[in-house]
Amino acid sequence: MTNIDIVRAGFAAYLAQDREAIDRLLADDFVFTSPQDDHLDKTAFLQVCFPTADRLRRQEILDAVAIDDHQVYVRYTYELKTGERHRNVEVQTVREGRITEVQVYFGGRFPEG
Repeated sequence: MTNIDIVRAGFAAYLAQDREAIDRLLADDFVFTSPQDDHLDKTAFLQVCFPTADRLRRQEILDAVAIDDHQVYVRYTYELKTGERHRNVEVQTVREGRITEVQVYFGGRFPEG
């Protein structure tokens, strides 16, 4: 699998709430950072962030591009069950077939198009 494939698999595991799959994809020293979460370790991420997929109606990856040998840029859109639409960007680092870091940059609401 390429790093892009691994990142896409992580998104799929999140949407499916597949804990076994995400455990295999995340490195033991995994770190997650977003405007709301500052350097969460794997355990905290799985407790705080991973279980939130039930608030989504849908999610679509718009771009997934390798930045270098380890980092993947991902731009995606999602719609909440409330009808709100958002776009975010993430930079994910993959080493030895596992995601070691996710940095999320919130894009805010996105109007219907």
